[in-house]
Amino acid sequence: MHAPSPSPFSSPPKALPSPSASAPPISFSGSHHPLAAPSPSPSISPPHKHSSRKYSLVAAGGAVFVVMAAASVMYCRVKKVGTVRPWATGLSGQLQRAFVTGVPALKRSELEAACEDFSNIVGSTPSCMLYKGTLSSGVEIAVVSSSVTSVKDWSKECESHYRKKITSLSKVSHKNFMNLLGYCEEDTPFTRAMVFEYAPNGTLFEHLHVREADNLDWATRLRISMGIAYCLEHMHQLNPPVVPRNFDSNTIYLTDDFAAKVSDLDFWSDTATKGSDSSSTTDDEFSVSDIDVMVHQYGMLLLEILTGKVAYSEEEDGVSLEQLASRYFDGNMLLAELIDPSLGSFPQEAAHAMCEVARSCVDPDPKKRPTMVQVAARMKEITMLGPEGATPKVSPLWWAELEIMSSEAS
Repeated sequence: MHAPSPSPFSSPPKALPSPSASAPPISFSGSHHPLAAPSPSPSISPPHKHSSRKYSLVAAGGAVFVVMAAASVMYCRVKKVGTVRPWATGLSGQLQRAFVTGVPALKRSELEAACEDFSNIVGSTPSCMLYKGTLSSGVEIAVVSSSVTSVKDWSKECESHYRKKITSLSKVSHKNFMNLLGYCEEDTPFTRAMVFEYAPNGTLFEHLHVREADNLDWATRLRISMGIAYCLEHMHQLNPPVVPRNFDSNTIYLTDDFAAKVSDLDFWSDTATKGSDSSSTTDDEFSVSDIDVMVHQYGMLLLEILTGKVAYSEEEDGVSLEQLASRYFDGNMLLAELIDPSLGSFPQEAAHAMCEVARSCVDPDPKKRPTMVQVAARMKEITMLGPEGATPKVSPLWWAELEIMSSEAS
C-alpha cells in the first residue's frame, strides 16, 4: 500500500515563542560576575559615591530579577497552552486541568446520576452494557460499562486491554467519530467504564433496514458516505493507525442532522476476546492487514448504502450483496436494478461512479485496493462534499461543556 499523505484534518503545530524572546541577551565579560563588588581602592571615596554605587547595584539586580521573572512566567504560560492543546479552546479552567494528563477520569457517582442509576440501558454486547446519560445542562452522553462487576474477575490482561483502548481512542478526535470524553476506574464498587459522545438518531442499519425508521434520501446517503470516508482516512493516518474493531452499519450512528458518527464502543478488540497475550500484541501489529480489511468493509458499507440491502447476509433469493453487486460489475444487471428502489430517481452518473469506488475497495487482491486517502479524494470528486459538509452542524466541542467533575481536578 502507498504511504498515506499528511492528514488534511491536522495542521502543523504553531511555533511556540521562546520564553526569553523579549529579554536582551546577558553576556559575561572576563571572569568577573556582573554583580560582583569592585576592588577596594586605596583612596577614600566620598559618602555620596558609595550610595550611588549601592543604588546602581540594587537597580541592576532588580532589573535582572524582573527579566528572569518575566521569562519564567512566559515559559509557564507557553508550556501550559501546549500541554492542553487541542482541548484549550472553549474549556473551563477545571476541565483544562483535567485534560492536562489526557482523557479525564470521572466519578462513578456522577455517571450514576447522569444515567438514572444505570437504569437507562440502550444496548449491550457480551463484554459491556451501553447506557444513555443526560447531564443537568441537557447534554446527552453514552456510557459503556464493563459487564465484569468484581475485581477478582478482572485480570491484568483485562486492565491492559482497557487502558490500551482508552489510549487508542483518545487519539482520534474527529468530528465524524463518537469521541471518547472520559473514563471511570473505581474498585468499590468495581467499575470500568468509558464515556462517549451520544448520537440520538440511532444507527445507519436501522435507517436502511428497519421499516419504522425514517428512510434516507439520496443527499443524506451521500453525506453519510463522505463522513465515514473522511473519518477512516483520518484514523488510518494516525501513528500508529487506529482501526475500529467492529465496523458495519450497526456501529455507524447518526446525529440530529443525520451526519455519520463512526463508533468503537465495545470494550475488547478481536484479539482480546480470543484470549491473546496483551504483552505481545500492539496496535502496530494490526495496522497493515486491518487497514486492508477496513477498506474492503468500507466498500461493502458503500454498497449497502446504495442498494439498501444488508451487507453480510443472504437475501431471500439466497444471493448476498457482494454477489448481487458482481452481477452489475460484470454487466449482467442494470444500475436501476441494483440501487435501492425506495430512492426513486437518482443521478445515474454519480451512482455509477460510487459503485466503481466500491468495486475497487472490495477487490479480492488487497494490494489492488486503494487507500482511504484515495477513496476519500475520489468520493469528494463525485459528491462535491468537503469535510465541513459531511460533519455535524453542532460544534464538535459541545462536550467541552461537560459538567461531570473529574476526579483528578477535585
